[in-house]
Amino acid sequence: QVQLGESGGGLVQAGGSVRLSCAASGRAAVINVLTWFRQAPGKDRDFVAAITKSGADTYYADFVKGRFTISRDNIKDTVYLQMNSLKSEDTAVYYCAARRGGSVRYLTYEYDYWGQGTQVTVSS
Repeated sequence: QVQLGESGGGLVQAGGSVRLSCAASGRAAVINVLTWFRQAPGKDRDFVAAITKSGADTYYADFVKGRFTISRDNIKDTVYLQMNSLKSEDTAVYYCAARRGGSVRYLTYEYDYWGQGTQVTVSS
C-alpha cells in the first residue's frame, strides 16, 4: 500500500507564491506518475499538473501554464508544486495523486492513490 501526505497549503495574497509538497510512504517504489489535482467548492476535481517517474516529462493544465511548476525528488519520494502569480480563482483544495501506470492520465478514476488534500486560499 502507498500513503500520500500533502503539506504547504495556507492563505496567500493574490500575486504571491506557495509551494506544496506531497510525500509518499509505504510501497512508494510502485509509483510512476505523480499528479496534482484541485477542487474548488461546488466544482469537480480538476487536473493541474503531472510528472513522470524520471521527471523528464511534465504536463500542465492550460490555466496554470507559466505560473505553476511541478517537480519531484525520487530519493525523498516527494513531489512538489511551486505556485507563483496566484489568483483568487486558484483557491481550492489541492490533492496529490499517484498511479502505478507509466503514462499520464487526466481523470481522477485513473489514479490509484490519493492524499487527503491541502487547502490553498488566495485572497484578493
